[in-house]
Amino acid sequence: MAELFQFELVSPERQLLSEQVTEVVVPGAEGEFGVLKNHAPFVSTILPGILKVNRETGGWDEYFVRGGFADVAAGGLTVLAEQAVPVSEISREQLAQAIKDAEEDVADARDDDARQKAEMTLGQLKDVVEALDKA
Repeated sequence: MAELFQFELVSPERQLLSEQVTEVVVPGAEGEFGVLKNHAPFVSTILPGILKVNRETGGWDEYFVRGGFADVAAGGLTVLAEQAVPVSEISREQLAQAIKDAEEDVADARDDDARQKAEMTLGQLKDVVEALDKA
């Protein structure tokens, strides 16, 4: 059986996970990478995608992450994500409606600042869809 190591998943809103796990697969900027206990230390930026966590029970949990950093150290792995949401909490119907609303916000924007904010929101929502489609 694989050895356990400490894993922390943190977003600006909350700490999503802090526990001993057997493996984590991260959507890194240079490609997806897996981390096991005693992995060589390094830091990587992460891209929008699905982060996978293998718990001690053998089950995998998936989280959508959008941007941030992964820090592999002697004490384990810490992922500081710009956004992190359990995939189980994402509804395709709600996501489709949110995209439609964001597209309307872009079309209705009255100035550049409002348009940029709406486009950023739309891009984030599309990142979620793309990551879910790849998973």
